[in-house]
Amino acid sequence: MEQVLFTFEMGVVCALLGFTVFLFVSEIVRIDLAAILVLVLLGILSYLPALSNLANVNELFNGFASNAVISIIAVMIVGAGLDKTGIMNKVAATIMKRGGSTEARIQPIVAGTVGVISSFMQNVGAAALFLPVISRISTRSGIPINRLAMPMGFCAILGGTMTMVGSSPLILLNDLLQTANSTLPEHQKMEPFGLFSVTPIGAVLVLTGILYFLLLGRWVLPGGGATSDGSVGHGMSSYLKRVYGLKAEVYEVEVPEDSPLVGQILADVNLDNHLYIISTFYRGKTSMVQVLTAEIAAPCRLAIIGRKMVIDAFAEKHGLKVLPQLDVFAEDFAPTNAGIAEIVIPPESDLIGKSPRELVLRKNYGLSLLAIHRGEETLSHVETDDHTPTAIGLVEFQVGDMLVSHTRWDNLTRLKDDRNLVIMTSDFPQEELRPHKVGWAMLFFAISLSMILFTDVRLSLCLLTGAVGMLLSRVLSIDEAYQAVGWNTVFLLACLIPLGQAVQNTGTAEWIAQNILILLDGWPLWSLQAGIAVLATAFSLVMSNVGATVLLVPLAVSIAIAAGGNPAVFALTVAISTSNSFIIPTHQVNALIMGPAGYKVKDFIKSGGIMTIIFMLVSLLMLNLVF
Repeated sequence: MEQVLFTFEMGVVCALLGFTVFLFVSEIVRIDLAAILVLVLLGILSYLPALSNLANVNELFNGFASNAVISIIAVMIVGAGLDKTGIMNKVAATIMKRGGSTEARIQPIVAGTVGVISSFMQNVGAAALFLPVISRISTRSGIPINRLAMPMGFCAILGGTMTMVGSSPLILLNDLLQTANSTLPEHQKMEPFGLFSVTPIGAVLVLTGILYFLLLGRWVLPGGGATSDGSVGHGMSSYLKRVYGLKAEVYEVEVPEDSPLVGQILADVNLDNHLYIISTFYRGKTSMVQVLTAEIAAPCRLAIIGRKMVIDAFAEKHGLKVLPQLDVFAEDFAPTNAGIAEIVIPPESDLIGKSPRELVLRKNYGLSLLAIHRGEETLSHVETDDHTPTAIGLVEFQVGDMLVSHTRWDNLTRLKDDRNLVIMTSDFPQEELRPHKVGWAMLFFAISLSMILFTDVRLSLCLLTGAVGMLLSRVLSIDEAYQAVGWNTVFLLACLIPLGQAVQNTGTAEWIAQNILILLDGWPLWSLQAGIAVLATAFSLVMSNVGATVLLVPLAVSIAIAAGGNPAVFALTVAISTSNSFIIPTHQVNALIMGPAGYKVKDFIKSGGIMTIIFMLVSLLMLNLVF
């Protein structure tokens, strides 16, 4: 193998690499701005006569049109489309139903699910699809999103090692082996790897990642922090008590067929028992809008707002079972879907002088009235600190009345244009879900996924097909698609791609590789394999993992043959080790989760540093056990 000589251009590239790492670690400027600065420096330096080969200035911005960047843009749009239909809400609800609301149970469920998904689709796609899910779980459970995003992201990266289509280096590996075979004698030619050849290695890596955060998460993950909506927030019951003095919580009650409550009128039950049946679940359907004369049918579930002692007495009287926590109503009362709204009756409103029952407020406006705040007084079905219960369904509205209501956010969004009401609540999700578009969203997601798995079409084009399909079927508007893209992630990755190309094109990467491997010459076989793993890991931090794989696989094969090792295993060591990219946010998945979770580079260094060492030890052990 011809020795590569060190050049002035290589020195400049090494200096730029050091400067980039310094900017990332010190965070003197924002990380995406640091990437833009490095791109500008690379371009300007390339105009100097002695550095003309540093970068092709005519292709300096090609990173913005690269397969990786376009794929990220497309997968963000596809993920937003699925989220807009409410699917991600349902996924979040299912996970919370299985895992409760504790970090120790939710974290492994999310991480394990993403790990499996990323084994058959690109890891950044799996992570992008689950970002809305962990955002909703964070809001509903109160677990800070920075405690969920990194385990999810790391396991998405680890999951890419479970099959030969899970990551770009593994997809590329068999082609590189075939190329290497053309120069090898017949008895040394390497067999291609099957689709599931690496599954035992990847499965153990994913399991290791889950255990890592379960056992060490309290120390390696950022502490505390905000939930995904940016605030710690208060539950509905604590808000009602703090602001209006209402001593009430939401309970789910099961009504058996033989209950004396069956056949009674909902409105009368509310009035007679000083509580509020806010929602019903009957024959698999939940309804928060009830007809006044509706009768209670059984078996069913009721969501009731009231005092614990009142509801317990009510349940005992009518043979009902009070569940320990919300089950079928958990989704309806999730903060991402519904909550407390405060609405004022303005002068000249058509509602003045009319009662909620007369207006059929729940059916026509989607408002479940909990209280009327009038001057210094609060009127409510339930007991307050200062007043006895009031039949507010019969109270006529007056100018200036504050209606304290529970409502779905999509209902509240529609009421903003109603001149009869003034919406005082402003801090609520004002996006309109489109559950009627779920069929179109799933269709185009399936088309994209099928193209990825069963065709040779470029990944970016596969994902853009799904994104464009969602736009044409109006799952998303084009403006919503633009808003769904994390442009800081796009600029971070697109601006670093030319630097990675400079590392490869100037021969810097090959020079570093050769000199390190010369140092390892004569070492035991296992240490040569470990050295290649370290080299592949280091290269994946400063250049694309595909570039690192293309560069190092031929070197690894040559070293293995010279040392009497298995060249296929050495090549696979490279392809797997280029996924060991956790220390700084240069990997697409790390860049994706950094903004939404509010991570700093030091968070990746702290958590990713240990993960990098564990990955290396486990992967090398499993490679030698399996092969």
